[in-house]
Amino acid sequence: MLETALAKIRIVLVEPAGPLNVGSVARVMKNMGLHQLILVNPQCDYLGEEARLMAVRAADILETAKVVDSLPAALVGCVRAIATTGDDSRSLPTQLEQPADALPWLLEAPSALIFGREDCGLTNAELNRAQRLIRIPSSDAYTSLNLAQAVAICCYELYGEEGRGKEEGRRKREEGRGKEEEDASFPGSAWERISRGSASSIPDATDNLSTCYPEQLATSQTENPSPPLTSAPLENLEGYYQQLETLLLKIGYLQRHTAASRMEKFRRLYNRAYPTVDEVAMLRGVLRQTEWAIKTYRRETVSDTLDGALPENLTDS
Repeated sequence: MLETALAKIRIVLVEPAGPLNVGSVARVMKNMGLHQLILVNPQCDYLGEEARLMAVRAADILETAKVVDSLPAALVGCVRAIATTGDDSRSLPTQLEQPADALPWLLEAPSALIFGREDCGLTNAELNRAQRLIRIPSSDAYTSLNLAQAVAICCYELYGEEGRGKEEGRRKREEGRGKEEEDASFPGSAWERISRGSASSIPDATDNLSTCYPEQLATSQTENPSPPLTSAPLENLEGYYQQLETLLLKIGYLQRHTAASRMEKFRRLYNRAYPTVDEVAMLRGVLRQTEWAIKTYRRETVSDTLDGALPENLTDS
């Protein structure tokens, strides 16, 4: 089987409670060409008769599903993650997007699409594990979608987007072959072809622009450039967050009762930045050096004057 962009995407279900839902998810995944199913602490028998009944000929998806005990474990190896939510009433600092706008982003790298519990969805802490959030638009009369239905809509969007990408690639290859044939029929430089009367062979000004001013051209082509494909895996970032929280607690910047909310803000900051592996390593190096300095250097004796905040002789300042 040829490797496809869809093969790099895993569907993550957090604590699913209904075996019928899990079986239905397996079936629609196979319908749409997805094969990686990750179950976080499942609350049902995902290999039982009910799940298999709904999976029909997708029982292999259930049998190869990976079971983990936490969401971070489900994201190991992923570079990108999108979480779904049906609740737009609670305060979420990350903008909610529509599936068609956000999901194509997952096709470019090893990624995860995260779905929450049938009754209460994902917690804010779990939503913060993802870089982007989506909400499927629905009628105000009944906004909550069934888990399997939500997965089906998202898988359909991914399948359709990959198909459009393949068609675009085929069209570009055909255009490239056509240009090669045209160039072969008119040997010589572009300016020689112009002199022979081939108006269509006038070089595009953007050819030189992209060479001389690649950064400016890239900026003009898109206001929101896609994050680099070299972004650090999510488990690398998770290790950094744990190290950062430990240090900030130690120096008193964080307090135990407010640490979780403060760390959510750090997560959102880095989720927007998409740091690379080398950049995360650099950040962790800073933390390690800070830890070493705290242990190594004795704190200097401070003056009794204003607890040492100001020099004893103000004229020296």
